[in-house]
Amino acid sequence: MKMTLYILSFLLSLSFFAQNDVVFDKANTLYNEGKYADAISQYESILATRNHSAALYFNLGNAHYKLNHIAPSIYYYEKALQLDPNDSDIKNNLALAKNMTIDAINVIPEGGLSKILNKTTNSLTFDNWAKVSIGFVFCFVVLFLIYYFAYSSFRKRFAFLGSMTTLFLMCVTLLFAFHKFNLDKLDKPAIVFAQESSVKNEPNSRSDDAFNLHEGTKVQVLDTVNNWKKIKLQDGKTGWISSADIKAL
Repeated sequence: MKMTLYILSFLLSLSFFAQNDVVFDKANTLYNEGKYADAISQYESILATRNHSAALYFNLGNAHYKLNHIAPSIYYYEKALQLDPNDSDIKNNLALAKNMTIDAINVIPEGGLSKILNKTTNSLTFDNWAKVSIGFVFCFVVLFLIYYFAYSSFRKRFAFLGSMTTLFLMCVTLLFAFHKFNLDKLDKPAIVFAQESSVKNEPNSRSDDAFNLHEGTKVQVLDTVNNWKKIKLQDGKTGWISSADIKAL
């Protein structure tokens, strides 16, 4: 009975994938014909099936960009970049979309050591850092066994130094893995979708305005209180914005 259910589930998933491919091609055709709103509707119907891909988000971003929808275009380009962070087309189109935003926010440069550490940490995902660590564990075990069973003093010295080196590298990559995990945990980006939003000093509508933000600006969410989000900009400014005015990535 369970096997039958698994087979039915597998066949249904194949059917959904095939159907989504047809819809995706139809949406692309509509896009090429300049019917961007209709293309968006088709792309979003694929998202409704919980089928996500960098290509889907990228095309959604392109369609919204053609309609001058600043916030949605940036939002979907950012979503595409999360799935394919090295794609140059996504990066270029995201830069073009950001040129349409009003807010000019200066980025606070990172310190030398912090910049190098974060750049190295972000070069791999948490899962990949963990896989590298496991690889070094395997190498350590092999070299330790060679050291234990070797009769030659040269082989023993070589295996011992090799095993200590791989043990050290395992610890380093493990630290990078945990650092990456913490960076990802703290990274809660969102895009401002309101055409203009007043950022408050406190999480209530009676509070004084700290500054204003406009659609398309990327922020980091630090905290949540009722219907308010505490956000931080790249220049270090913080404040409280209505949850309805932003959309989390």
